[in-house]
Amino acid sequence: MDGLLIDSEDIYSLVTDTILSNYSRPPLPWHIKAQLQGRPGPAADAIFQSWAKLPISSSEFSAQSVALKEKHFPSTKPLPGVPALLRNLEEAGVQLALATSSNKRNFGLKTAHLPELFGCFAEERRVLGDDERIKPGRGKPAPDIYLLAMEMVNMGLSRRGEKEVRREECLVFEDSVQGIEAGRRSGMRVVWCPHPGLAKEFKGRDEMVLAGQIGERSDVEEKEIVPGWPGEISDGWGEKLESLEHFDYTKYGIKLVA
Repeated sequence: MDGLLIDSEDIYSLVTDTILSNYSRPPLPWHIKAQLQGRPGPAADAIFQSWAKLPISSSEFSAQSVALKEKHFPSTKPLPGVPALLRNLEEAGVQLALATSSNKRNFGLKTAHLPELFGCFAEERRVLGDDERIKPGRGKPAPDIYLLAMEMVNMGLSRRGEKEVRREECLVFEDSVQGIEAGRRSGMRVVWCPHPGLAKEFKGRDEMVLAGQIGERSDVEEKEIVPGWPGEISDGWGEKLESLEHFDYTKYGIKLVA
């Protein structure tokens, strides 16, 4: 969601760099920010604190960060192509679900003023970063959040007597490297639409990202070895887009409503 559907990644950078500047620290570089994107708050905070080495406690940094987020998050805007993409997918009958590492509070701050944009995601198909059904330490790049989202979709389809979707029929839209790996580890196809800063950081390694070959393997469980992952270079399970404005519906067999 962040940096994919709405411009909140830039707000995260603004918040973090403001605090860093207050303590004469340099702006957050993309090689560090890339490690934070897509991860649940506690995991991202541990990586950030290890790099930043601020002269304040983690709780004080969090307090300052929360105050700035409360100020700026309500001003988030949809990224180019997003309103049309979501509208087109919904009208075409595509089963939609939202899987975001944002916790419930931050999700509300970022989206409460955008009800039309997020209205296509039914409440039961929204899986947030602090969802108790996701075990500690199993946020992105682990596949759990996407598998849970698929489970919620299938529960609804089953109740209506409709055919359930399979992993290989799912398409994950992501801006983060961790999210792409989570999608591949779910056995799903992926579309990577990175921030220009992240794209620059991974220039020349696009195919490795799309194959889910960038991240660590320390938390991989045997049951995760599914069709489509581990990925191979140029295996056709992923593509990169500079903007969601360029999404090719026909490539995925999606017929738009005239």
